[in-house]
Amino acid sequence: MEKQVNNFNNLSTKKIVSGLILSLSFLFTLNASAQDLPITDAEKYILGGIEVTGSTSYNESTVIAFTGLSVGEELYIPGERISKVLKKLWDLGLFSDINFYLTKVEDGKAYLELEIVEVPKLETVKIRGIKERKRKDIIKDNSINPDTKLTDNFIVNTKNNIEKKYREKGYLNAKAIITTSAIEDTLSQESKLNMLINIDKGEKVKVSSINFIGNEKVSNRKLRKISKVKQKNFFRIWKRSKFLEEEYETSKEEIIKHYKEKGFRDARITSDSVYKTSDNTIAIDIKLKEGNRYYFGNINFLGNSVYTSRQLKQLLAIKKGDPYNGTILQEKIANTEKPDAEDITNLYQNNGYLFSTITPVETKIYNDTIDFEIRINEGKLAYFNNIYVKGNDKTNDNVIYRNLRTRPGQVYSKQDVVNTVRELGQLGFFNPENLQPEFKNVNPQTGTLDLEYVVEEQGSSQIELQGGYGGGGFIGTLGLRFNNFSLRNIFNKEAYDPIPMGDGQSLSLRAQASISFQNYSLSFVEPWLGGKRPVQLSVSLSHTIQFLFNPITRRADNDQSFSITGINVGFAKRLREPDQYFTVSAAAGFQHFNLNNYNIGLFNFPNGTSENLTFTLGLSRDNTFVNPIFPLGGSKFNLTFKFTPPYSAFNNVDYQQLKEDREIALAENDADALAEIDQQRFNWLEFYKVNFSADWYNRLVDKLVLRTKFEFGFLGAYNNDRGIPPFERFFLGGDGLAGFALDGREIVALRGYPNQSIIPQSRTNTSEESFNDGATIYNKYTLELRYPITLKPSASIYALTFLEGGATYDKFENFSPFELTRSAGAGLRIFMPAFGLLGIDFGYGFDPIPGTNSGANGWETHFIIGQQF
Repeated sequence: MEKQVNNFNNLSTKKIVSGLILSLSFLFTLNASAQDLPITDAEKYILGGIEVTGSTSYNESTVIAFTGLSVGEELYIPGERISKVLKKLWDLGLFSDINFYLTKVEDGKAYLELEIVEVPKLETVKIRGIKERKRKDIIKDNSINPDTKLTDNFIVNTKNNIEKKYREKGYLNAKAIITTSAIEDTLSQESKLNMLINIDKGEKVKVSSINFIGNEKVSNRKLRKISKVKQKNFFRIWKRSKFLEEEYETSKEEIIKHYKEKGFRDARITSDSVYKTSDNTIAIDIKLKEGNRYYFGNINFLGNSVYTSRQLKQLLAIKKGDPYNGTILQEKIANTEKPDAEDITNLYQNNGYLFSTITPVETKIYNDTIDFEIRINEGKLAYFNNIYVKGNDKTNDNVIYRNLRTRPGQVYSKQDVVNTVRELGQLGFFNPENLQPEFKNVNPQTGTLDLEYVVEEQGSSQIELQGGYGGGGFIGTLGLRFNNFSLRNIFNKEAYDPIPMGDGQSLSLRAQASISFQNYSLSFVEPWLGGKRPVQLSVSLSHTIQFLFNPITRRADNDQSFSITGINVGFAKRLREPDQYFTVSAAAGFQHFNLNNYNIGLFNFPNGTSENLTFTLGLSRDNTFVNPIFPLGGSKFNLTFKFTPPYSAFNNVDYQQLKEDREIALAENDADALAEIDQQRFNWLEFYKVNFSADWYNRLVDKLVLRTKFEFGFLGAYNNDRGIPPFERFFLGGDGLAGFALDGREIVALRGYPNQSIIPQSRTNTSEESFNDGATIYNKYTLELRYPITLKPSASIYALTFLEGGATYDKFENFSPFELTRSAGAGLRIFMPAFGLLGIDFGYGFDPIPGTNSGANGWETHFIIGQQF
């Protein structure tokens, strides 16, 4: 070997010997040993020096450092040491070619030449065949960045990823051709390439036919309906029938699931094939083996001591002789889709048995019947040891802890954990999408666990700033709402950031003014009065003054005014029975009306006062899921009864005679007499009012939610001779936003129609008591499909489509709940913590506006501010 080496005198001879060295090195099995071992016929040398040659941007000392070789060390040539160095350099992924040459042997010293070629880098990339915005996605998804090492593996993976992406979208014939071109750069030793990607998506491949073979118990039509992949037919001209691999695999799973739900537990797909019928169409053949239909036999429970077998059978709700359904059996044991489902696992876990296991076992199969044994290992009772809250930097600990339904030392309950997460999300202080309880230090031997609630603060205060023209001039509105306010720190300067926060209280300030009116209001809510019980106190104050406005001169007369001053105090308490979702409330309100040389048509006296003392009782139930902006499930009901004292029962006024006197005054056009009578009629307002609303949220697929809502309102009088006052009436139609009004009206939205345009159909509009067409009865129905675009704390956005119908009435005998004014449309909602809920709806009214003879009302655009439909 040494003799041959000493005769090296040209590059070609060097390469022949180096090839021998490399071949012998790679044939040797590599071991993780620090000792150099010889390969057959190898000789030991002292390394005299290393020279680095080739195309590389790395300096020589850096490359030598990569090798780990050092001058003066002993090594075999060929040997394991050289082999490991070669492998190490290849593993770096920096070089496209590596060669070791033995250039000289002198006095027992070997001199080596390391020739390397660096992997070229990417200079620029161009993509053709697709739109600009799609090109950015390709670059991002494949990490095609400047100076990326363009290895063969990188290019092949990029090509495969692009073609796979388009195949997943139905472009089964998609092709990506990648070419590179060198850049001449004499100033740099680096090798750089430009890359060109030509993408030919081709046409989407359609499914011409789906053929099922071997199915006798389930029809082809039913199986095609179950399949997410649809075949082309005459009736699917505008519907998709493209082939997606993921949908195809899901379809096969759904078909077998359907069979098993019908009792065919042995059903399986024996084979399936996808083949071309043309360049842009494919056919699918699916061969099935249905097997026999099975039925549930005897179901016995083993290991249960806490609950009797009878109790568990009632919850299981599966009887002997029912068609076998493995899906239902599993859901009755443990429903993974619904955390609060009524199943056996939750029955145990809601009562402390966290460590329980429930396993169904088939014990006997005879003919077409299967017997089951449900084996239960109840385990120890589990207790909460430590409860932690993490992540709150604004909200005080006590505000969170008082809403926790889990306590240290308390028996574990899964339902209590679920309810706690729901209530923390409904506070509005934290991002409900990231509320996840974490179990720690779970110890089945001691029966204890720690629980940590990790919260993420989000903005909870809102600002309302509006300006526009109406009522004869510019109207400006400024509103501030602080939803995590702290009243006790109001005089603590250090607590202002920018206002005292953290105690979970709500403070709202609102001012609205124009040339003709001013409105001011303040409200405060303490959700935990006294801090120990969920008893809510709410207090609101308001003052409004309206000046007589002359539309001709466009000026207001400050000497002619109508003012309303009001106060309302309410209490609400969360109940434990019949369940923890119920809340009962009570409120008392007082309003003082003062007319100063002002006649607005509501009263027929221009000077005088009127009072309104009301009491409101309410009962509500809310078990909607976690996120109050976008509930994924649950329901919400609300019933309120608002009433005044029945003054006509004890004030000794003959209202029948007063009614007759009023009719005479109207006939004689006696304004003074009419004013005196109405002053007596409305000195204290008298009425009762019932409101009911019900909301249901059902999750259909993924986060697609169906919202169903029903509303009803009724305004009545104790004394028909005294009649219903002109206040508190219902106005239906439009966006539902409450504008400026002095009559306490209740604005109800009905999209697709102008604001407050749906009036009682029996109203002639000529009655003296039309009271601006307000209704005494209304009903409304809503169906709404919602899907979220994003539910991030900074902005929650969801799209919706809706169907609505509603109607108003002035007498109960005219009430017809299904003769509706109908509409449909679509919209968008955006919730930002600083501004509340914003949105836009496009509604189409299918019916004419009541009282008109025109056709369908057509399209209306509605803007939503600060409210939810």
